[in-house]
Amino acid sequence: MTAFATCRSASVAAFFGLTFSLGAFAQLSSPIAGASGVPSGTGAGVHSPNSPIAPLQERNDVVPWSVLTDVKTKVEKNRILPVFSSPVMALNQKSQRIQGFMMPLDPGEKQKHFLLSSVPLSCSFCVPGGPESMVEVKTKTPVKYSLEPVVVEGVFAVLKDDPYGLYYRINDATPVK
Repeated sequence: MTAFATCRSASVAAFFGLTFSLGAFAQLSSPIAGASGVPSGTGAGVHSPNSPIAPLQERNDVVPWSVLTDVKTKVEKNRILPVFSSPVMALNQKSQRIQGFMMPLDPGEKQKHFLLSSVPLSCSFCVPGGPESMVEVKTKTPVKYSLEPVVVEGVFAVLKDDPYGLYYRINDATPVK
């Protein structure tokens, strides 16, 4: 198995909540780097210039992805854990608005549980960025799936040790225009 395939397997496993010993993966990194030299699977993700979907338009009423993606990590007992900046911690347990692209977790036209990503999916089987570029969303009422960006508002949680490897969650979310 190539280093890229091994890293992709680790990323997919982390995405679906599977755990592996870091011993098998810690020394490996993706041979493909993003435009800024950041290894694949970390950072805000890269919006493909070939994408038919327009990138997010900046809004003053949402938490910017640049704040959410400002996360360091530490290794503790064979686990990689996030270390959040003080601006990120200031968002915890407060009502926040997040803008992003829907990544459904269940089949169907309407979604109550999905991920918001800073960039649109370019492949149904690939995660566009690292956990700092996604927010798990649990809504009060179902939201119609869209390829266009959506904005949700709800109680924002910063997750220091989530069993699925997520860094952020919004509970009791409602869609915002």
